[in-house]
Amino acid sequence: MLILQGGHALSSFRIQSLITRAKALGINIQDLTCTYVFFVMGDAQDTDTLEQLLDAKPMTLSQGLVVVPRSGTTSPWSSKATEIAKNCGFEAVTRIERGMHVVISGSMSDAEHVLLNGLISDPMMEDVLVDLPTDAFFTPGAPEPLGIVALGSNPIGALNHANLVHGLALSDDEIEYLANAYAKLGRDPTDVELMMFAQANSEHCRHKIFNASWTLDGEDQPKSLFQWIRNTHEIAPGGVLSAYADNAAVVQGPTAERFLIDPMTHVYQPVVEPVHLVMKVETHNHPTAVSPNPGAATGAGGEIRDEGATGRGAKPKAGLTGFSVNYLRIPGLEMPWEQDLPMPDRLATSLQIMLEGPIGGAAFNNEFGRPNLNGYFRAYEAFEETALGMRRRGYVKPIMIAGGIGSISEGQVEKKPFSDGTPLIVLGGPAMLIGLGGGAASSVGEGTSGSDLDYASVQRANPEMERRCQEVIDRCWLRGQNNPIVFIHDVGAGGLSNALPELVKDGGVGADFSMDWIPSADPSLSPLALWCNEAQERYVLAVDPAKLGAFEAICARERCPYAVVGRAHDKPHLSVTKAGESSAPVDLPVDVLFGKPPKMHRDASTLSVNLKPVQFSSIQFSELAHHVLSHPTVASKNFLITIGDRTVSGLVHQDQMVGPWQVPVADCAVTHSAIGSVTGEAMAMGERTPLALVDAGASARMAVAETLMNMAGTAIGSVGQVKLSANWMCAAGTEGEDARLYEAVKAVGGEFCPALGVCIPVGKDSMSMKTRWSDESGTHEVIGPMSLICSGFAPVTDVEKTITPLLRGQDSSLITIDLGQQRMAGSIACEVTSQFGDIPPDVQPLDLKACFDLVQTLVAGGRLLAYHDRSDGGLLATVSEMLFASRCGLKAVTPVDVDPVAFWFNEEIGCVIEVANSDLPTVIDACGQAGLRAHVLGETDQSDSLSITHNEQLLLKESRVALQQSWSSVSFAMARLRDNPECVDQERSQITRTYDGLSSAIVPAMSQVPETRRMSQSRPRVAILREQGVNGHIEMAHAFDHCGFEAIDVHMSDLMSGRQTLESFDALAACGGFSYGDVLGAGSGWARSILFNDDLSAMFKAFFHRENTISLGICNGCQMMAQLPLLMPGAKHFKPMARNASQQFEARLALATLPTSRSVLLRDLEGTRFPIAVAHGEGRFQHTSSEVKSLSELGLTSLIYTDDQGQAETLYPGNPNGSAEGLAGLCSEDGRVTIMMPHPERVVLRSQLSFAPNGTSRVTPWMGLFDNAWRFVTGK
Repeated sequence: MLILQGGHALSSFRIQSLITRAKALGINIQDLTCTYVFFVMGDAQDTDTLEQLLDAKPMTLSQGLVVVPRSGTTSPWSSKATEIAKNCGFEAVTRIERGMHVVISGSMSDAEHVLLNGLISDPMMEDVLVDLPTDAFFTPGAPEPLGIVALGSNPIGALNHANLVHGLALSDDEIEYLANAYAKLGRDPTDVELMMFAQANSEHCRHKIFNASWTLDGEDQPKSLFQWIRNTHEIAPGGVLSAYADNAAVVQGPTAERFLIDPMTHVYQPVVEPVHLVMKVETHNHPTAVSPNPGAATGAGGEIRDEGATGRGAKPKAGLTGFSVNYLRIPGLEMPWEQDLPMPDRLATSLQIMLEGPIGGAAFNNEFGRPNLNGYFRAYEAFEETALGMRRRGYVKPIMIAGGIGSISEGQVEKKPFSDGTPLIVLGGPAMLIGLGGGAASSVGEGTSGSDLDYASVQRANPEMERRCQEVIDRCWLRGQNNPIVFIHDVGAGGLSNALPELVKDGGVGADFSMDWIPSADPSLSPLALWCNEAQERYVLAVDPAKLGAFEAICARERCPYAVVGRAHDKPHLSVTKAGESSAPVDLPVDVLFGKPPKMHRDASTLSVNLKPVQFSSIQFSELAHHVLSHPTVASKNFLITIGDRTVSGLVHQDQMVGPWQVPVADCAVTHSAIGSVTGEAMAMGERTPLALVDAGASARMAVAETLMNMAGTAIGSVGQVKLSANWMCAAGTEGEDARLYEAVKAVGGEFCPALGVCIPVGKDSMSMKTRWSDESGTHEVIGPMSLICSGFAPVTDVEKTITPLLRGQDSSLITIDLGQQRMAGSIACEVTSQFGDIPPDVQPLDLKACFDLVQTLVAGGRLLAYHDRSDGGLLATVSEMLFASRCGLKAVTPVDVDPVAFWFNEEIGCVIEVANSDLPTVIDACGQAGLRAHVLGETDQSDSLSITHNEQLLLKESRVALQQSWSSVSFAMARLRDNPECVDQERSQITRTYDGLSSAIVPAMSQVPETRRMSQSRPRVAILREQGVNGHIEMAHAFDHCGFEAIDVHMSDLMSGRQTLESFDALAACGGFSYGDVLGAGSGWARSILFNDDLSAMFKAFFHRENTISLGICNGCQMMAQLPLLMPGAKHFKPMARNASQQFEARLALATLPTSRSVLLRDLEGTRFPIAVAHGEGRFQHTSSEVKSLSELGLTSLIYTDDQGQAETLYPGNPNGSAEGLAGLCSEDGRVTIMMPHPERVVLRSQLSFAPNGTSRVTPWMGLFDNAWRFVTGK
């Protein structure tokens, strides 16, 4: 094994952060030196070239700790780095793995070493060695043989023992069922069969509680929980094309002109067709509790696969993410309502979860190329006084929600039957020892399994592989009737042991499989591990035998691994063989695996709770306001949002950010049906979980109502257009919780949603929300509240009619519409004063429908200037957030006959709307006619402050700045722990800064691109170049196509194989994304696959030197092209990009200016200043300030981040990556090569911006870049 030494593994900021955390634990260390180490297995041959590829040198490091991937595992980094090496000619290299060498300055005890190991590594993912590993560490051992569970004379006892050893979470009736089944078969079970049965029949997969019969307080109930949910579809099935039968629900969508790739010619083209909505929301609670980053990452990845595997293939479009955790207990920002309580040491703390989990989820979405546009976050703890005593409530086991929407074509909604001889395929990554038994582990309470089983159930994420799989799926469904896929499932809980039998069962067939055909990265896997591991980024498919060759060609082009692992047959039997085993690992009738053990029955009883009325006499109104605004549930979610790409795809209209100062207060997300379409989709979330402690039905109704009110400001039409996903969490079996669950499901499914005409076609349940553990102080138990997390999805008739909380702020008034009775129980105001209350808010369906209809009427009539729903934090939070987004003021008058605290802090359903003063009488009259209570709060003004009076007495007078600082305190404190504090402090200062933000635009006169260009028979050709992991190609192609180019999809594999060359192209566009997952540095793997390939180097050099061509590199394409100056004329000033100064992925709208430049793309556009999309982690140009100034004088810069006065922006986040003098792009000396880190192609249309300056035309100035490209190559 060759060991090479790389560069610094951690930045100085990360090093200092580790030292600080270590000292907080009492570990006295002075310094850390962390260096990458590469382990190369196989025949490296040309080591000098390999050192260049890895940016490494011969090993000189000696003693120190070494952090490496956990023994027996292969990291996603290794998979991609090894692929790069092979694509660069190192075919004999079998594996490249990366570790981190750590030298510590300071003396430590053995116990302190253990603590430090937990800081420098993830114990669930990595080992810490005291010396460099030998070959033996990476050499897999011999696989364990197939296990046979001898039933003998005591089959129940034998199965119970296997249940315990393997963590199968089988119930007593399932144990009995298996004993009887194997008695009939006349043999002993294999360990593979038992694990497979446990996963397939786990609560996680079979939803036994939701399908159970129920007795509640001694009365038998008429329906199961699932029947109550189905009831909504029976009553309101309109628009639902698929429900409860697939990986996701499908809802009818509008017809739109999609911009798609012709899978045969690879030409991008418009296609007019129906664009149906795919909707799905999943949970990933247990893995996130055990290891937050990979847990949340694979939660996002699993839900994305659900969307892609819907029907015969669909396209994921946009995501949402949510978290419920315990109180954060942020060091230095302790809240007065937080208590120091015991926590289990085997689970991550809420602080760890919210520092690491959101990064995992965001990173997966980012790398896959799906914008994450919506979500929620609740921090909650309480003590509940019941008839059985005091109980601790909270989210020690967190809720981690991953959901989203996708698109599916008309003919692909239904899966097809398949028959004898159909090849059954595994698509995606290889098997690895990952996530063994996760389905069962997620079905039991936290603390009931051993730490080894917790480790086994943790998965690892490789989003770049999932992207490749999705490209294969896309190329299949794009063939329409010739789609090779007849049936597809994602691989999730239970791995292949669940996915392949489900594929067979749902297809109505049997099958023969061979484990020897399963792709595996670990030859040491036992039959049990090989069949049941939960290695991610995999799908199982049945492929039309006549189209297998076409499918294989698609996989080869996308470099996506696949294998035919079995064939279907007509007998209802499942067999799995493995060479070298005397018995088949699986040999079962299908009905044994999916048979019906005795149906579960739940006998539930209501548990009484002692509740007390609320009182707020001991706290001043102003203090209460600041406490409420600083509660994490109410406070700014900025730290959760800017880490996620929100513009990729060019399909986003409204994300979380609102207004010229980009404040995260949007109620819902809105996407286009297709790029530039008028129609689109809206999605939003709602939850009111604390209310379940006093009234579970009210909690569920309020969750649904909050979701609907979040969507009311969008052009939807009737409330019945909204379809819901209901995700239920409960500590099933705990006293009183089953009764609460049944009450909540019945309230929504049997009463509330039917009254509204709203359907719930999809959902999920997680029934193990109790955590129990023991330590030296005793046994502890924390029960998660019965939780309904609701997500709403709906078609939108006109995306640009979406109304946000952004106020006009002049000649207008704010009106509050109130659907409740100012009840306070469960409110944030109660929480911050350490009380709960006795009467919870609730809502009547007809009142909700009347309010929704009224708002829709105002939207359609153009009378609504701003809209914001009321939820957590009450009216005060609602109004404050509108002022934050708008930098306006309000002198608010409280109604005379109300309790002012209850009026401003209750969390009943309602909203605040802004209307023109001229429309005020009309709108008030409309509210009255609808039977709605409305109160005029006051006129908006430019005071930048909020004052509240009651009976002419001043209750509150605060500046917008002071209130927003309280509201932002949690976000900034979390970001300072996670990111570069210097950058965080610069962003914090923006709250007090007086500036115009993104509204300060300068737009040149622009001529429209004539439609005739797109109709021309002789259009110039642009190669839309992508490498594996690139995800920004469609929006890039659209911008070029709009301006008259024929855009061609060109994969690097096309060029490497000789299927395509660059000779016939006039332009080349290298797109954004994460080529090879950025494992050797952003864009480096892509660049080196060209530089280390003589034929490709010659091809690109010839193209760059051809004087009638232009080249554009955006984001990842910029990072790649910045490393090719040797192939380009006049590009010696190009340098590789560096990590952002914030040490974080940055997704922003930033203000950028086009300077005087030699770039041919900037002709007549100099001086343009306009918002542009930013989404990158390594976007910092490494030029000094003096170098940038020199380049600017020479006309070699192509884009500059600027402030609202047009000066180069040097402060974060206006300068999102820390480049000197605001540098954002460069060009070559002849101007034909232009590179930029931001994304002009994503915001070429006004409707692609979450905020567009006043007067912006339908087409933004950024389209001018692509227009100039056409003018240059055509000479016109």
